[in-house]
Amino acid sequence: MHLPRFLLIRLPSKSTNRYLFYGVLIGLAVSLTTTSVIDYFRQRKRKRAELTFEPRPIELRSDEVVDGVVGLIGNTPLVRIKSLSEALGVEILGKAEFMNPGGSVKDRVALRMIEDAEERGLLHPHTGSRIFEGTVGSTGISIATIARAKGYEATIIMPDDVAEEKVKALLALGAEVERVRPASIVDKKQFVNLARERAKNFGSEPDPAHPHEKHRGHLIPTASSSVLVTTTADEALADNALMSPKEEREFALKPRGFFADQFENRSNYYAHYDGTGPEIWRQTSGWIDAFVSGAGTGGTIAGTGQYLKAKKPDILVALADPEGSGLYNKVKYGVMFDKKEAEGTKRRHQVDTVVEGIGINRLTHNFELALPIIDDAFRVTDAEAVAMSRYLVQHDGLFLGSSSACNLVTCIKLVKKMGWSNGERVVTILCDSGTRHYSKFWNDDYLAKAKIPVDMGIIDRLLTEPSRK
Repeated sequence: MHLPRFLLIRLPSKSTNRYLFYGVLIGLAVSLTTTSVIDYFRQRKRKRAELTFEPRPIELRSDEVVDGVVGLIGNTPLVRIKSLSEALGVEILGKAEFMNPGGSVKDRVALRMIEDAEERGLLHPHTGSRIFEGTVGSTGISIATIARAKGYEATIIMPDDVAEEKVKALLALGAEVERVRPASIVDKKQFVNLARERAKNFGSEPDPAHPHEKHRGHLIPTASSSVLVTTTADEALADNALMSPKEEREFALKPRGFFADQFENRSNYYAHYDGTGPEIWRQTSGWIDAFVSGAGTGGTIAGTGQYLKAKKPDILVALADPEGSGLYNKVKYGVMFDKKEAEGTKRRHQVDTVVEGIGINRLTHNFELALPIIDDAFRVTDAEAVAMSRYLVQHDGLFLGSSSACNLVTCIKLVKKMGWSNGERVVTILCDSGTRHYSKFWNDDYLAKAKIPVDMGIIDRLLTEPSRK
């Protein structure tokens, strides 16, 4: 029986099979060669970048002594987070700001605000002057540390729901602490507003030497609309434009009240533009693909991000934002909050999260400087931040605070979104250590009451999920 010609199946000849085999082999070879060439040029580019900088190994040099606490601030190490780097196939690097003497990244800000005020003649040490600040803790501790070292007093106004160990640290440093209920920035009793008011009234406080008399203090004009300075000098003396040298000295030595205002003070931005950013650039030899940071005042991400973008425009700058904060929505959608996040609907007025130090529901002048250079933003849940903190202790021996954990979760999310796995470098800020967070973030009983799970598996799942690109 003969089948019709169209039903016959023609099997490929041996020569055809050979050609197919050779074709596949050549295709694989070309693919591997292309990958190798790409890797070669990538490595060559990195080598060229490294050669433009003189190697600076960590070393102990003779006759190198810093001058007091102030000399210890900055030049913090850049540490590789081994567990995350190896799991992702990239380099996750953390700026170890918890190694500053005051224990956080805010040491840079406090020092710059005080030194800028001194340079402008607004503050003079050892004159009985007092620095006022509203803060959730870390900036207050930094101000109290530097104020004590430089010869000032400090008054810190803070919400009454921050971690208790921060209050104890402030008291140990000799600061005056005033705790108030959490409130919206539009409330006169909000902690930042109260700090401003306390500074404004400093010149009218009773004189310790004459408790029944009050100074006739008044405001000193400043170049900033946010920084506020009062003096106990007589008004006639202060307003006299033609003071004698003796009167000028007397005027300068009168006690002053200084409202630092980290949220709006441009010195916050410059502390990072002139310090943190250049340090990271030098430590990475210019080999950096992304910078990740949370924002409270906005100074860190604005100053550091602006400097790094100026050196290398294609660096990605990403915001890490906790639950309840409006900054994520501002970056992604141009608005600060949606109806669910309207003021008054959160557990806390400032931020609905266990993460302290980052997250805010208003637009500061410092954060406005960051908006043009932020490329992306990522929301981090409380559960993710808690999981990351426990993961880092178990795998790296790193005991970090809540904002540091939030930053590192964002590093993973950014890497996954970009599809990176070829040794790209992501730098972030390790803001403070876990010692600032025993009573809340590192307290499992507190977390259980707040219904926040402690599950390290969250990080394992983040690390192993497919890239989104």
